[in-house]
Amino acid sequence: MYTVDMQSRTPVFEQIILQTEEFVRAGILRPGDKLPSIRELTGMIGVNPNTIAKAYAELDRRGITVSVTGKGCFIANNISEIMKSAAQKRIPEFEKLAKELIDSGIDKSELIERIKSIK
Repeated sequence: MYTVDMQSRTPVFEQIILQTEEFVRAGILRPGDKLPSIRELTGMIGVNPNTIAKAYAELDRRGITVSVTGKGCFIANNISEIMKSAAQKRIPEFEKLAKELIDSGIDKSELIERIKSIK
């Protein structure tokens, strides 16, 4: 399920966070699903348990997961709202990129068609 690229410039803990978010978007992880324990994930991907603990703590901080002492880390029940809110915060970044593309000569209609074709 999880994989890490040790050659990547993205820190391993961030790779775990990004993969968890992608698994939620793809429907692989759903509200209430339990993440692998730190020990299990350490065995699967072979990284320091502290790195995984750091990723899990950040997932908790972002509200993506909820940790239950003695039971584990679970995908938040309101994950859809959390992911939507996080995505909405990125709209200005999207608008900036769209403006750069248009200013570089890409036609607005081409951008709109590309957006419509995304599934």
